[in-house]
Amino acid sequence: MSTNPEDMSLDELRDEIRSIDREIVEKIAQRTYVADTIAQVKDEKGLPTTDEQQEQAVMDRAGDNAEQFDVDANLVKAIFRLLIELNKVEQRESR
Repeated sequence: MSTNPEDMSLDELRDEIRSIDREIVEKIAQRTYVADTIAQVKDEKGLPTTDEQQEQAVMDRAGDNAEQFDVDANLVKAIFRLLIELNKVEQRESR
């Protein structure tokens, strides 16, 4: 975005939010696809679907990234908890 948000009209700001929201959903879809692929690899190798150590690493990384971008770490971790649950539901449904 080349213009300063403070100089944008309400409609322009809402358009920007719509664009960002679409990008977020696109990234969730990409993440879900990769997580599904990981689940397939785990299945082929006979590994358990759930990996609590990996989930904790994801949560730690989410918190670190939140702090880097000055966003509430607890909120970001809650979002990532939902993403992990989404992946688990998808994996259960595909088995």
